[in-house]
Amino acid sequence: MADFLCAFEKMILNEGGYTLHQVSNDRGGLTYAGIAQNFHPQWLGWQRLKQDPDDPAITDLVRDFYQQHYWDKLGGGDIESQAIAESLFDFGVNAGVRTAAKLAQLVVGATPDGIIGPKSMAQINQAHTELFVANYALAKIARYAEIVNNNDSQRKFLLGWINRTLEGLA
Repeated sequence: MADFLCAFEKMILNEGGYTLHQVSNDRGGLTYAGIAQNFHPQWLGWQRLKQDPDDPAITDLVRDFYQQHYWDKLGGGDIESQAIAESLFDFGVNAGVRTAAKLAQLVVGATPDGIIGPKSMAQINQAHTELFVANYALAKIARYAEIVNNNDSQRKFLLGWINRTLEGLA
């Protein structure tokens, strides 16, 4: 079964590491380690960051957040291929769990309902790893193009999203 910590270490690098920043036109607003305050205002780390930005417990809060809100919801621990789990998890963090699940379901020919249930998981686990990862990358790039085509303010993120996708193929 896939290992969360390996997937997490790769994903956190894609999210810029443990930094606090805000990018114009980023709908998430203020972000720490990829956790967007606009989308997750109740995350306990926001209070800790105000009190002591160097508190080592923040790292655990970040890791727990990603495991609970992304890895577990995508069934990462039930995926047999580490590469598939990492690709699905990383995209889930970037585009949302339901979007990541729907694209994975489309790639394996499952009903794209956005929830990885037993049938979808079985099909994901039967998939050929290299083919899944390649086809999933193409589906991710198509999704990013769709986002930009629907909202030109997101164009500035397109190259970064594509690079993130291609790095996941290496």
